[in-house]
Amino acid sequence: MGIFGGLFGGSSGGDEKKSSGIPWIPLNSVAQLSDIKEVSSSKPQLIFKHSTSCGISRMVLNMFKSSYGLEDGQMDLYFLDLLANRDVSNAVADEFGVMHQSPQLLIVKNGVVVVHDSHNAISNIKLEQYI
Repeated sequence: MGIFGGLFGGSSGGDEKKSSGIPWIPLNSVAQLSDIKEVSSSKPQLIFKHSTSCGISRMVLNMFKSSYGLEDGQMDLYFLDLLANRDVSNAVADEFGVMHQSPQLLIVKNGVVVVHDSHNAISNIKLEQYI
């Protein structure tokens, strides 16, 4: 991959998610949303919506990765590839009542979104507050 691919949304596939140090769970099915809501009563759930073709989304994802510091098991982290799973993204917006944006981060506790933001404002969300 060239320099511009890395900066502006080129995808390196699943290897990137594995090597990021973040225990991403792929969010690729609408059915997973009911599990997210259910489990959120005992553990916070995070959804990161990412557009693999958007340079801003790539930049925000990299900022998120570099500042990530949770211990294993504190929160489930779902990664939603918007281009591959547009139906799931639309269902997230409908299910949780949060207008779609990209990139976007949502934290779900007790079945509801307790915080969400998009673009560079994602870096202002302190995950530790929601444990």
